[in-house]
Amino acid sequence: MHAVRIATALAVSSAVFIGSQAALAGEPVVAPVVDVAPVVVAPVAVSNWAGGYVGGSLGYSFSGDDEIGFEELSGDEPPRRATDLGEADIKGITGGLHVGYRWQRNKWVFGPELGIEGGSVDGSDPVAAFDFDGTLESEVKYVATLVMKTGYEVSPGTLVYGTAGVAHGEFDYIGSQDDSSETVGYSNTGYALGLGLERQMSERMSVFAEYQYRDFGETTVEFDTDGDTSVATRATPTHSNVKVGVNFRF
Repeated sequence: MHAVRIATALAVSSAVFIGSQAALAGEPVVAPVVDVAPVVVAPVAVSNWAGGYVGGSLGYSFSGDDEIGFEELSGDEPPRRATDLGEADIKGITGGLHVGYRWQRNKWVFGPELGIEGGSVDGSDPVAAFDFDGTLESEVKYVATLVMKTGYEVSPGTLVYGTAGVAHGEFDYIGSQDDSSETVGYSNTGYALGLGLERQMSERMSVFAEYQYRDFGETTVEFDTDGDTSVATRATPTHSNVKVGVNFRF
């Protein structure tokens, strides 16, 4: 027991002596330093889509079945009706111009776009009913659209988007019999819905492909026949359009 006490006292004395020697030498006792690797959070890559832009496109309109039905209007007599007389299969090549502006919140991109489109889009069908025996042709003169585009950047430089808005169209309905014809112009406003994909090719230029459906509702169109008699049909120039084009951001 006495030996253990002597050993303990010697150990304490040795520790005190070593510490005092280090202090006298001006060398502080420093705890070991452990290097910790910093945590680096990689930033999410997001392309810049914001700002104004202009563009052009080439497209094709299709699936524009304009159902033909006649209603005979003769003085004060009750009208006679004939339905399911045919369909004017509206289709053709289109070209368009548009301008828009986009805002951006992280990967979400949204903004309005105004466009105008024209081309050779029409369809005709032979019709025989009442005092009319000839051909009816439905022709799209131009279509103007104002839509809101909302998109999400699925990968750097690639945007998937949807469109929704209004569509205004100017149309001609042409009734032809023998060597004569009558053209009735009309306009109507409906809605447009679409989907698209856009890819940036440079900081200012991008290319896109888009599908859009346009519904202009129904418009009554009248044609004169013999005497006080006329025939009316309800034009329904609804159609789809696919297009590809280029945008330039400024």
